[in-house]
Amino acid sequence: MLTSAAELQATLAAGSPVTVLDVRWSLAGPPGRLDYEAGHIASAAFVDLDRDLSAPAGAGGRHPLPAASDFGEAMRRLGVRASVPVVIYDSGDSTSASRCWWLLEYFGHGAVTVLNGGMAAWRAAGGPTESGPAGLTAPGDFQPVPGGLPLLDADGAAALARAGVLLDARPLARYRGDTEPYDPVAGHIPGSMSAPTSENVDHTGRFRSPDELRARFAAIGVNNDATPVGAYCGSGVTAAHEVLALRLAGVGAALYVGSWSEWSRDSARPVATGSEPG
Repeated sequence: MLTSAAELQATLAAGSPVTVLDVRWSLAGPPGRLDYEAGHIASAAFVDLDRDLSAPAGAGGRHPLPAASDFGEAMRRLGVRASVPVVIYDSGDSTSASRCWWLLEYFGHGAVTVLNGGMAAWRAAGGPTESGPAGLTAPGDFQPVPGGLPLLDADGAAALARAGVLLDARPLARYRGDTEPYDPVAGHIPGSMSAPTSENVDHTGRFRSPDELRARFAAIGVNNDATPVGAYCGSGVTAAHEVLALRLAGVGAALYVGSWSEWSRDSARPVATGSEPG
């Protein structure tokens, strides 16, 4: 599920078929396309997270699951082919790259990895870059088939918080309800456990080792193969990073794509605050 900078350099140098996608993005801005045009991995296509990896914001949250037809059209425009491996990167911590990884896995692409450490790791390894806007990309042939990974809706997330382990990937302050900069209500889904995505990576932005991740999640209660696990965040972006980290630890997990941005829009849904699950 991960590719190192050295491995990607070797693949590109050998001329082996690979599709490289740049998903640099920040909720607070500026647009990731500016970073892409300032310097990106040669041959990489720029992916706009808001346009290509999400349906329009609305009742389903700030970054709802895109329709299969829309996602397929976007991936083909970016050159994604069913038979060619895809490597995805972002600035460094793999947060936005994981959203693209999750969607490609969910929609049935069988060979998707994330560049561990992202653009920061690529530059540190001396990887070549080029600047300027994206050039023309040969159209791909990827045809999405949904259902490749487990998915939760609001009712499913509530049930999982009661019967399994539901992880909240947002910072602890948002989980506790101390602050809420983006959504209408502060707090967390009752029964969910705080598991900030920032703890999945080390100081370089690379994922921690599988053993370290297993220990981290076991401390939160993810220690029984028979116990179902799920993850949510603010709008379904960083929770995909949590699902990837869990996979690296050997644990399968479902994603609540609507996440807190969908949950908090309905005043009938319960809200917990404080450090405890509630």
